Amino acid sequence: MFGSRQTGVHAYAKVGMETGVIAASPHKLIVMLFDGALVALNGALNGMRNGDIGEKGKSISKAIMIIDSGLRAALDKNAGGDIAEGLDALYEYMSARLLTANMNNDPAILEEVQRLLTELRDAWNAIADTPAATGAQPTNLASA
Repeated sequence: MFGSRQTGVHAYAKVGMETGVIAASPHKLIVMLFDGALVALNGALNGMRNGDIGEKGKSISKAIMIIDSGLRAALDKNAGGDIAEGLDALYEYMSARLLTANMNNDPAILEEVQRLLTELRDAWNAIADTPAATGAQPTNLASA
């Protein structure tokens, strides 16, 4: 009559995620993209290890979509210069590697992309409290 319990759980999780997105800073949104891609890669690894071709393919496709339509699309190559160009090339490499992992059923490639994304996420988190990331003005200690 009211739907399955699992459906309710998914609906609640979706509302929580949407609320988090609305309230998130641009910096936090990028972290959420990294996290989403990593969750998708975990699903792909599980699908690959369990012989679940559908789960593997769906999860790899989701990771590629997050990398290409989220992380790559968020790059500002004019303002970011060489760093943005380098990240663009790295994201393109990751997407190509994920296609290869899917075709060859190679978990080592998925793990390689996971490591790369984790390193980038950790670096991104390391700058979270800088004035540039928060939008705050730097404190001038000389005038205090």
